[in-house]
Amino acid sequence: MRILVTVIAVAMIIILSATAQAFCGFYVARADTSLFNRASQVVLVRDDNRTVITMANDFEGDVEDFAVVIPVPTMIEREQIHVGDRAIVQHLDAYTAPRLVEYHDPDPCMRYERLNSVFDMNRPSAISNEAENRSGRALGVTIEARYTVGEYDILILSAEESDGLIRWLEDNDYRIPKGAKPVVDSYLKQGMRFFVARVNIEAQSKLGYQYLRPLQVAYESNKFMLPIRLGTLNAKGKQDLYVYALTRTGRVETTNYRTVKLPSNTDVPEFVQDEFAEFYRAMFDKQNKAENERAVFLEYAWDMAWCDPCAADPLSAQELQQLGVFWIGENGRGGSKIAPMPAQNVFVTRLHVRYDSEHFPEDLVFQETGDRQNYQGRYVIRHPWTSASNCDISQYEAEVRDRQEREAQTLANLTGWDISDIRKKINFAGGIKPEPEKDPWWKRIWS
Repeated sequence: MRILVTVIAVAMIIILSATAQAFCGFYVARADTSLFNRASQVVLVRDDNRTVITMANDFEGDVEDFAVVIPVPTMIEREQIHVGDRAIVQHLDAYTAPRLVEYHDPDPCMRYERLNSVFDMNRPSAISNEAENRSGRALGVTIEARYTVGEYDILILSAEESDGLIRWLEDNDYRIPKGAKPVVDSYLKQGMRFFVARVNIEAQSKLGYQYLRPLQVAYESNKFMLPIRLGTLNAKGKQDLYVYALTRTGRVETTNYRTVKLPSNTDVPEFVQDEFAEFYRAMFDKQNKAENERAVFLEYAWDMAWCDPCAADPLSAQELQQLGVFWIGENGRGGSKIAPMPAQNVFVTRLHVRYDSEHFPEDLVFQETGDRQNYQGRYVIRHPWTSASNCDISQYEAEVRDRQEREAQTLANLTGWDISDIRKKINFAGGIKPEPEKDPWWKRIWS
């Protein structure tokens, strides 16, 4: 039986604020999506009522078992569907990922100033097309269109009621999770159709791909949303979803859930350089719990034309066009097709949400804002001066020890890690460890 899997958390598969200043740090690590299990990625290009969605699935297993059903707000024609390039989504992930940067203290015996600078094949199905159509009509299901795009066979379905649609899917070897009926009902009441995709094994074999490429759909609708509810029905625990929104106007935020900036521009101990993945996971876990697991977190918001520091180069105009940024290359709006320019007038927002049906009972609804203030998840390590000096640096070492203690306290607050364990990993300046903490003052009142 064909299993409907959560291909992308968003496409419901049935089954401190940084200003535009230069940071001038040296980038050493990034927190990309590989840090989290069951992490799905969706790119949303939005302008007015036009949307292009790129769905990068995280499916693992036999591709014969792959299927995805996505509620869509309008009829989809063949030319509105495309198969994208996974490498471009990976590039966008790397460019927007929270990053760790480092600075090195200069010789304390030298006077210095810090300078800031701005820096088409058809696959025969188990049931004939006519048989599918007849069975669908009997159940109030209409196959409005049938396409083969790359390695995918795609159906566009409409239905009169959820019982008929679910029965049709089950009759055609789709395994439907429990609790689907009320969710499907709600989409049908909104007049939504269903985009159904499965892998055409013969086409995939001829194309030679060893993985499933992202599916892309372009459509027009006043609804700026991602349907996530169906994907929670058969999910094994919480899922991490990354949404990359590309607009002309500015930052994108959710309207029905709080959009929260993650702590940023904080100094952390040197050893975090070797434990950045563990640090970021622990910090995200704690911040998520602090928001009662009901917030959408902002990890990056920046003009695509530049970055500082760069975890990866900005995407080229050609890559952005492949993602559906259709205004690139328009006359007077982002460069010339004859003489390509760096990507302009594209603002990228990276949102990270960990969700399940209990904490996110509604689909994600978005809005574009005019806010073009730059923000990034940025964490800083500062290496003390350790080479020989020609002066007394005892005062400098004392200042560094104070700084290292503040970094330890910050790390404990961000992650919930034990402060004593953190201090053990720090090479305090001058080799002098801080004194153990005394009993809290209130224990001494009546002793």
